[in-house]
Amino acid sequence: MGDVSEQTQDFAIEAWHEDGRWSLAALPEPDDITHIIERLKSQQTNGGAVALISIDDEFFIAIRVLGSNVKYFLSDITAALDYEVAAEFLEIADIDAPEEEDEPLPTGDLDIFADLGMQHMELATLCDDADLFPDEQIEAIANRLGFGDQLSELLES
Repeated sequence: MGDVSEQTQDFAIEAWHEDGRWSLAALPEPDDITHIIERLKSQQTNGGAVALISIDDEFFIAIRVLGSNVKYFLSDITAALDYEVAAEFLEIADIDAPEEEDEPLPTGDLDIFADLGMQHMELATLCDDADLFPDEQIEAIANRLGFGDQLSELLES
């Protein structure tokens, strides 16, 4: 890989929508999917809650909780071949594990943000862009959903 940065690039944030405004918080353990889902469920906001998780400059995970409904999205299904967190995520989301020969395609609910203005084709195109790292893809999602500035501030602090 390279030694661009000594620190790990893993991060997770939660964003929740209440009264027309987004609020953001950092999540302490990006690889604890079960805990992240529990946190999102505990938000109980009228606009729902979203977790965006970037792992090892390789892939990102999005989880959205709206009432009792949980939606799952993984930017690259083949990440589950190499990363325990991605394999666990697929298990929780009840998505079949990939085979060695599978293409690195997004999986899960591509319409996870459709009602917030980001259609599935836009999300798929974002995942297909090989020049973007997961943190940049998450930044693009945050900008599209309306909390890009807050995300930048949170990640800089």
